[in-house]
Amino acid sequence: MKRSPLFILLLTVLLDLIGFGIVLPLLPTYAKELGASPLMIGLIAAIFSIMQFIFSPFWGKLSDVMGRRPVMLISIFITAVSYLVFSQASTIPLLIFARGLSGIGSANIAAAQAYITDVTDSKNRSGAMGMMGAAFGIGFIIGPVIGGILKHHYGIQTVGYVSSFLIAIDLVLALFLLPESNKNAKKLKFGFMKQSSSGNEKTEGTL
Repeated sequence: MKRSPLFILLLTVLLDLIGFGIVLPLLPTYAKELGASPLMIGLIAAIFSIMQFIFSPFWGKLSDVMGRRPVMLISIFITAVSYLVFSQASTIPLLIFARGLSGIGSANIAAAQAYITDVTDSKNRSGAMGMMGAAFGIGFIIGPVIGGILKHHYGIQTVGYVSSFLIAIDLVLALFLLPESNKNAKKLKFGFMKQSSSGNEKTEGTL
């Protein structure tokens, strides 16, 4: 097993979860500040999970066809944009839109799990999945602390900016350091995803 692609993947998952954790605890309070009713606050909290539930099978299936890397890049970009929208969400509809968009982007967990399956074997797969679970735990521990500090000292806009910045780092890491892992993916011939085919060949040689 080539360790570096797995490390990069776990790092991107960690950054994604930190960004998510920064925003999550602040949502009820911020929604209330915007005048949301208890029912609307519940909808704002739920829309992320609803969109993630809907799009997880879509991203997973698409990653089987396009490859894991292109799907990861697209979904990470969507997540970064969602936090920028969140930073400017001065109305309840815009806040709902931002959270829904974030749910769509974060639904890439299926592609991330498929990536781990691609680059591991039966001996080390459970350990890799365990490390992914640890990344989730660390993200949920660190994120809320950072979010609370940022909200207290700099305001809600900064919370969105910092989350988006972390996901932007995530995107750069995936763009330049994460090779394709799906040997059966179609080779794409356009844009930054062109590297997918070359990354795929490198991964094939190391499995």
